[in-house]
Amino acid sequence: MTSLKKLMDLHGRVALVTGGAGLIGPALCEALAELGASVAVLDRREDRCREVAGRLRAEFGSEAEPLLVDLTDQTALAGVCPWVLSRFGRLDILVNCAAYGGDAELQGWISPFPQQLPDTWRKALELNLTVPFVLTQACAPALAESGAGSVINFGSTYGVVGPDLRIYEGTSMGNPAAYAAGKGGLLQLTRWLATVLAPKVRVNAITPGGVWSGQPDVFHRAYVARTPLGRMAAESDLKGAVAYLASDLSAYVTGHNLVVDGGWTTW
Repeated sequence: MTSLKKLMDLHGRVALVTGGAGLIGPALCEALAELGASVAVLDRREDRCREVAGRLRAEFGSEAEPLLVDLTDQTALAGVCPWVLSRFGRLDILVNCAAYGGDAELQGWISPFPQQLPDTWRKALELNLTVPFVLTQACAPALAESGAGSVINFGSTYGVVGPDLRIYEGTSMGNPAAYAAGKGGLLQLTRWLATVLAPKVRVNAITPGGVWSGQPDVFHRAYVARTPLGRMAAESDLKGAVAYLASDLSAYVTGHNLVVDGGWTTW
């Protein structure tokens, strides 16, 4: 019987994390590095990207490298998988975490529904849904060759349930239709890929609830009151989920959406 320690061991494996310097990306990179993986930290913010990769090397001895890419640049996107293979020689884990979220500075994004713009809708779907499709497609051969290929897509509770707009009252925050549509589409793409890329590559999703990032107090109170576990998520709450789905702890799991939302969607 294989030990749990052996099942979670990622030494010798290589992970690519998009949005690796974002809100939750660094915690995901830390989890993978702590288990022994080499990590390509992909983000468009140079300082943050280099900072995260440097911390992984210093704290975990990981062979971590920053990968500075704007995923909305099609030429740059096409070069991601070749760069990882040239730098590390293999790819075992792909984490699609990059996305336009609630803090995105897009015109007609955090707006009432009548003011949400079609061009912004298209731009959001491009990053939140099309990019994971294109990147997974490009990485699929390397992931299949790995023998332990794992794709982890990051969804959202708003890809599972409709928004409760009452929690945004009294704030400038909002809930774009394109965000919900993109995350819902990504969860269905996860199921589709799980069957198409089987048996050589597993494809799963993690659906986080709201993550604390200094939101207005009125929103925070409303969110917590609606959450069975009585708090918003911390970045570290996602570390166990990504460790599970990236490693052989979940070797017989594919097509699954692991909801980490403090019970938000159970009401």
